[in-house]
Amino acid sequence: MQTSAALPLHIETACIHSIPLSRLLPAEVQGQQRPVYLKLENTQPSNSFKLRAIGNLCAKAVARGGCVRFVSSSGGNAGYAAAVAARMLGLPVHVVLPTSTPGFMRELIESEGAIVTVYGSAWDEAHAHALELAAEPGSVYIPPFDHPDLWEGTSTLVDELFRQLPEKPAVIAVAVGGGGLLAGVVEGLHRVGNAAWKDVPVIAVETAGADSLAKSVEAGELVTLPAITSIAKSLGAKRVAERAFQLAREHPVICQVVPDASATRAVVQFAEHHHMVVEPACGAALAALYDSLLASDSVQKAISNVSGISASAPIVVVVCGGNVVTLDMLASWRTAACSPPS
Repeated sequence: MQTSAALPLHIETACIHSIPLSRLLPAEVQGQQRPVYLKLENTQPSNSFKLRAIGNLCAKAVARGGCVRFVSSSGGNAGYAAAVAARMLGLPVHVVLPTSTPGFMRELIESEGAIVTVYGSAWDEAHAHALELAAEPGSVYIPPFDHPDLWEGTSTLVDELFRQLPEKPAVIAVAVGGGGLLAGVVEGLHRVGNAAWKDVPVIAVETAGADSLAKSVEAGELVTLPAITSIAKSLGAKRVAERAFQLAREHPVICQVVPDASATRAVVQFAEHHHMVVEPACGAALAALYDSLLASDSVQKAISNVSGISASAPIVVVVCGGNVVTLDMLASWRTAACSPPS
């Protein structure tokens, strides 16, 4: 039975000062006395920021009327968020997953009461099938990253940062898959405080093999990857959202690409430092700290152009969370991180 649910479906998450990550900053960055803050989106009811985005879209669809079920496609986290949102709103949901999605993710999504279909080897194929299912009257399709309601929902994390941080940040690091998180964060930066944060740069981190944004920015046009070869399957969009690409050209966005090993190593280090387990897609953003990407000339130049910040302006990492991880995976990545190179 459908139930009413007040907006929003997501929760306000903590933004904590990370002493371990602050100490890891390169000497030239430490000299600026910049603390590192973590926006803990991994503590959302769906274990990732996706509930902000998808919860907003679903709640708006219900408020408009005529919605009798949801249809979603996802490599995992968006599908799970759709299942959580649908349960909270009392409506059924059909989630289409590509074959690359681990079996435990299918079980997790089904545990929320969702109907799950596995179709296609990558997200774009699952997406096409989901659109066919959504043609049924009363169905509302929930894209995982490419819709204004998703970006609006995601932008609320910037509203929270505006209240939580001691001052205007010097830079924000986010992971990029389809680009929904990037688009939401940039739109939020342009809105809060009467646009006082509109010049805050964003480090957009992708893993090699899922780097459609970086390749698009380099080419000056949207690029479709031939395949997703990264371990970070939930970053697996062959083509980034056009809105994310547009904002990456209009806003100070610094694209960075890290190897899978950096992302998994960051997951292990983060678990050791903060006793939280996140997936490699989230590890990509954390690698901005663990791999000293902040010391790059492009990032330091972008920070120098931010108006009205002090030497203690914080660095923010959005810990986007994720469900595509198990303790066995973490153990294998830890072993790999500790093994000498062959």
